[in-house]
Amino acid sequence: MGMTMTEQLLARAAGRDAVRAGENIWVDVDVLMTHDVCGPGTIGIFKEQFGAGAKVWDRHKVVIIPDHYIFTADQKALRNVDILRDFVREQDLPYYYDVGGDRYKGVCHIALPEEGHTRPGEVLIGTDSHTCTAGAFGEFATGVGNTDAGFILGTGKTWLKVPPTMRFEFNGELPPYLMAKDLILQVIGSIGFDGATYKAMEFVGEGVFGLNIEERMTLCNMVIEAGGKNGVIAPDEVTRQYVGERTRRAGTKQTWSEIQDTADGDYCHVQAFDLSRLEPSVAKPHRPDNLALAHELRGTRLDRAYIGSCTGGKITDFLAAARILQGKEVRIDTFIVPATTEVARGLHEQRVGGQTLFEIFESAGCRIGQSSCAACLGGPIDTFGRLNEPLRCVSSTNRNFPGRMGHKEAEVFLASPLTVAASAVTGELTDPREVLS
Repeated sequence: MGMTMTEQLLARAAGRDAVRAGENIWVDVDVLMTHDVCGPGTIGIFKEQFGAGAKVWDRHKVVIIPDHYIFTADQKALRNVDILRDFVREQDLPYYYDVGGDRYKGVCHIALPEEGHTRPGEVLIGTDSHTCTAGAFGEFATGVGNTDAGFILGTGKTWLKVPPTMRFEFNGELPPYLMAKDLILQVIGSIGFDGATYKAMEFVGEGVFGLNIEERMTLCNMVIEAGGKNGVIAPDEVTRQYVGERTRRAGTKQTWSEIQDTADGDYCHVQAFDLSRLEPSVAKPHRPDNLALAHELRGTRLDRAYIGSCTGGKITDFLAAARILQGKEVRIDTFIVPATTEVARGLHEQRVGGQTLFEIFESAGCRIGQSSCAACLGGPIDTFGRLNEPLRCVSSTNRNFPGRMGHKEAEVFLASPLTVAASAVTGELTDPREVLS
């Protein structure tokens, strides 16, 4: 019996020929990422355990990205960013993307690949559960708490259990009315929000490798919504071209060693999907596995539409939304929040039918926000787009728990950017095929 892709990645990081699911192992970490929410706690634990004057294990392997609670007057949130700045100066860290400066990026999970920090064959650890997004680049990527991250800062190592692997195969060509968000909602709906608890979720099949890199990121981003430890997709030429271009442009590490899926490992679950049989999907409140088809919810009135976040705020997501919104007007408050400053620039550069994305959204009556996590995690009272009333919102974000976007009685429906845009046009939950036809 061979090894699954996740087992191969962890065996290499542990310096071993082989590992098996359930084993506890030490692994070397290639990149540690933290942000303004967990960074101060991580720094505090690092100093407590290693000493006030201690140095991080490798300053070129630490990436710090403020992104969650940043465009705010809240003094506690601003204090968090000040703690990051002080630590960066103290440690002379080169990879800090400060808010308010020329290097500011936005949402960490999109900024990491844009700046060349996600590379095949490596181990990336972050103090955020959606760090699993980077599995789209053929690496082991997962989130940890502040204590583990503080230990990694000092040693470059972490202790973990090798997860068993679930294998999901998507066959066929993606129809124009579906996006990766529909695919992952179908997976979560079928196995449950705890169906992959502490398991690796591997995605294969022509339907996966036909996706661009941003759509692959959406698949891996939401494995945590099923309890997954990590998501992973084997690298191919699409991966190589993206990573090669980004590492050269950013001047980050430009060598890596791929690991390929041998498909002869021991999988604890195997499931196949026929893309021709899938339909636009929605996760109803208040769980991401509360699955329904979009057309089944026609007539569900909405107060707000939201397109943004690490899951749904990439250029691919906005190109999809523009297909719906061009030449139309939204009937409800609709927010467009680019994940990063690069995506924000793309709204002015990318064109559909002779118009820029920005022009399309502005003409449709959308409100366009600054690059950040914004309302996805609620945040301080002045966070852009937060649900301060018990509104009903359709969103391209990744979680719909009570209070996730602000008000504890708000209702959040998760959907693809296509479905969100179609619903914004009609004012009720709408299958995008009704508007695209």
